[in-house]
Amino acid sequence: MPRREKMSAVDTAWLHMDRPTNLMMILGVMVFAERMDFTRLRSTVKARLVHPYRRFRQCAVEEVGGAFWQDDPDFDIDAHLRRRALPGGSGKAALQALAGELAVQPLNPGKPLWRFDLIEDYEGGSAMVVRIHHSIADGIALVGVVLSLTDQSPHAPPQKPPPSFSGDEDESDLPSRGLLETLAEALGSAFHTGSDLGSKALTLAQDPDRLQTYGHYGIGLLAELAKLLAMPPDSPTRLKGHTGTVKRVAWAEPMPLGEVKALGRVLGCSINDVLLSAVAGAFRAYLQQKGESVDGVEVRAMVPVNLRSAGDEGTLGNRFGLVTLSLPLWEANPFARLFLVRERMNELKHSFQPPLTLGVLAAVGLAPKLVQLAFLDMLAAKASAVMTNVPGPKEPLYLAGARVDQCMFWVPQSGDIGIGVSILSYNDAVQFSLISDRHFIPDPEAVTPLFAAEFEKMLLALLMLEWDRPIDPILAEEKLFGRRITGDSATRKPARRKATPKSSATAAVSPKGTSFRASPAASAGDTGSAGDKPPEATTARRIPKRFRK
Repeated sequence: MPRREKMSAVDTAWLHMDRPTNLMMILGVMVFAERMDFTRLRSTVKARLVHPYRRFRQCAVEEVGGAFWQDDPDFDIDAHLRRRALPGGSGKAALQALAGELAVQPLNPGKPLWRFDLIEDYEGGSAMVVRIHHSIADGIALVGVVLSLTDQSPHAPPQKPPPSFSGDEDESDLPSRGLLETLAEALGSAFHTGSDLGSKALTLAQDPDRLQTYGHYGIGLLAELAKLLAMPPDSPTRLKGHTGTVKRVAWAEPMPLGEVKALGRVLGCSINDVLLSAVAGAFRAYLQQKGESVDGVEVRAMVPVNLRSAGDEGTLGNRFGLVTLSLPLWEANPFARLFLVRERMNELKHSFQPPLTLGVLAAVGLAPKLVQLAFLDMLAAKASAVMTNVPGPKEPLYLAGARVDQCMFWVPQSGDIGIGVSILSYNDAVQFSLISDRHFIPDPEAVTPLFAAEFEKMLLALLMLEWDRPIDPILAEEKLFGRRITGDSATRKPARRKATPKSSATAAVSPKGTSFRASPAASAGDTGSAGDKPPEATTARRIPKRFRK
């Protein structure tokens, strides 16, 4: 009998989440400057993916006793690495259409759950569509796996496997198991002593220090669970509904990462805050283009949080939790919206949501499928999108000798969530990309340019200000557009009113209600992390060259 190993509870949960309208595949698109040598690509994938990672040679097998990873005795790399052609002269639109079609084509369940489709002649170079089932690993791990196929030089040896996890050991589910034990210990006193949970509680009772620690975290986890369950469904916009089997894919032109960092430094926000705020502004603008009101609208997004420890580096499996971020689409002022996103992200950084959701997924993975689906539907009703932000390499990479020009990926959406936003930094640029259900956003190519437009709106506004005066977001709007937009971002509740172009603002909106100053005394090494007081910035050095007179 072929060798097999038990599938972890969390990975089992992802295996069971597949639906015809939302397949649990991580989808990626890579664009190369040169035509790919297929023979060299095949050798690279075999040496660096198939050989070191046993999971890519194993099938997912389900039996009464649970789910297992089992070696495929008939494994053939050519069943997973295929050539494909686009019609002559096809460009970006055709590649996006192909990615959308492949997003709804299931992987062969009787084979290892991955496939690479190479388009050898794409705009003078090549392109590749990557599909890997989420049960194999999460997005953070798989981005690392795919990047392990690359080199920093086009002349690197084509068959040199990097040091990595061999895949021969059984993968345990330590993060989720530890969380479940914490929950059980905190709740142990509520069960009779004849149960396993009661026995654990009695053992802990003999160790007051441990009980105090577990109780502290258990209470926080329970409070977070209650908050999650009580969270109302997301705003009823066109971004929410019942998903179908047609997906659309689009991506924007890369944005300079240096400009995002510069804006973050001046405003005292992280890069992540700036990018998520741009997403909120893009969705706001898109809904307005479609004639929808954004008064009082908050769109909730599920944001994956990496929970891998140093010991998990190089391993497969799923090691992430989720947080629910509400994007204030009602806020018209881009600066006020940015500060509000920053405030909410800072709160989430200290919440119990990520470990809680990982533990819940582990529990769901062990439950009957009907229970799993009911819980996932409940969770999906609370959000309209899944958003990921992954930092990638700062230098250009080469796969089988071909330079990687662009790299996009999307994690799957569960239940009736039909929108996935991906932000990936690579080669000192930021890549926005979008996958959407046709019922929600039939034209994602109309949304992706809005990401950069929202960012440049803030950038240009700041450049038009005098740098030796306090930066006031209301003043920035007035200077840029010749008018003021009343802001209400000092509160967390959306203002249920229409923006009046001629109205006057009662107060400037900035962190803690105060304006702040950009001074030339800052250090060049500042990282732009969020805080109460923003770091100061050097003027001319911070202004992107393409905007200097």
